Amino acid sequence: MASVGAIVEYLDQFAPSHFAADWDNVGLLLGDREARCERVITCLTLTPEVAQEAIQANVQLIVTHHPILFRPVQRLTTDTSEGRMLLSLAQTGVAVYSPHTAFDNTAGGINDSLARRLGLVEVVPLRRREGTSQCKIVVFVPDKDLARVSDAMFSAGAGQIGQYSQCSFRVSGTGTFFGSEATQPTAGQKGRREEVSEWRLEVLCPENSREQVIEAMRRAHSYEEPAYDVYPLQPATIGEGRLGRPKESQTLAQLAQTAKQVLKAAHVQIVGDPSRSVERVALACGAGGEFLMDAVRANADVFLTGEVRFHDYLAAQANGLALVLPGHYATERFGIEELAERLHDNFQELQVWPSKSESDPVRWI
Repeated sequence: MASVGAIVEYLDQFAPSHFAADWDNVGLLLGDREARCERVITCLTLTPEVAQEAIQANVQLIVTHHPILFRPVQRLTTDTSEGRMLLSLAQTGVAVYSPHTAFDNTAGGINDSLARRLGLVEVVPLRRREGTSQCKIVVFVPDKDLARVSDAMFSAGAGQIGQYSQCSFRVSGTGTFFGSEATQPTAGQKGRREEVSEWRLEVLCPENSREQVIEAMRRAHSYEEPAYDVYPLQPATIGEGRLGRPKESQTLAQLAQTAKQVLKAAHVQIVGDPSRSVERVALACGAGGEFLMDAVRANADVFLTGEVRFHDYLAAQANGLALVLPGHYATERFGIEELAERLHDNFQELQVWPSKSESDPVRWI
C-alpha cells in the first residue's frame, strides 16, 4: 500500500520544486508523509466543496494545482472559511500537496500538454533559465561489485534522468594495475601487473550531490583505490511558458476555434484581426500576463493564455501581438485530469480521480 510520502516523492520527481517560480509555494503543504494512502483527488483549486468531497469519499491526499497557505498566516481558526476548511482536513487526516508552477513548467506538464493539444511543433521554453548543474561520474568496478556500487550511487542521488530513476550505462572491459608492496589488492597480487575483468559504470549526478555519491561509491567498492572520473556537464535548459508553431499555417480565428474545442472552453476572447496569419504561437497556462513581453521579444504572432488584465490588451495591440484567451480554468483543468491518470498509472493500487465537484466559476450569458 502506498504512503503519502511515496506519492509526494513521485510528484517531486515529476515536477521538481526548482522548476517553480521563486514566489510560489509548492510541495506537501499539509499532512503526514507516513500516513497510508488509498484514495487521491486532484483539483485545480481546493475549495470547501472539494474538501467536502474528499472527506466524504475518505480521501487521504488532495493534489491541488493552486496552493493553499499561499501567504503566511498568523492564525488558523474556524473564524474564516479557509480556516474551517483546513482544520476539517487536518482533523480527518487529509494531506494536501500542490505542484503549481513546477507542474506548469516541467517536461510533460501543463504547458507542454497545452502546446500538444493545440498541435504545435518545434516547441521550446518561452522564458529560458538554467536548470540544476549536473556531472557524469564514471567508475570501474569488478563484476561482484557492480550491483552493490550502482545501488549505493542511486541511493545517494545519482541516476535520475527526467521521470526515470536508476539510469546508468555499463560496458565490460579489462583493467590493469601494478600494486606496490604497501598495497593490499582485492583481486590479484601486489608486485606484479594484473589484468582484471571490470565494468565501466556511468551515471548522471546533480552537482550538489557529487561528493555524497562519490563517498557512497567508495564505501560500496571493494578496491582500496577505486578508479573513477568526474565530467562536468552543461546545465540543462528549462523554462516557463512555451513557444512553437502550428503544423500548418492558420488564422487567428482558426487557432481560437481550435483552443475552444480542445480545451472545452465555453467562450474564447481574442485581441487582433481574426484573419491574421499565425506562424509562431507563445503560450502560458493560467494568468500569464507576465509573459506578454516575452512573447513580443520572441516575435510571436499570438500569445495564448487563460486571462490577462485590460492594460495587457492594450500593450499587446501596441506591440502587434494577437491574444487568444480561453479562460484560466480551461487552460489548466485538463492538466489536473491528466495528472490523475498519471498517478493511477504509477500507483495502480490507488483510487485516483479529478474532483467531480469542481467547475469553472465563470459563467457566460
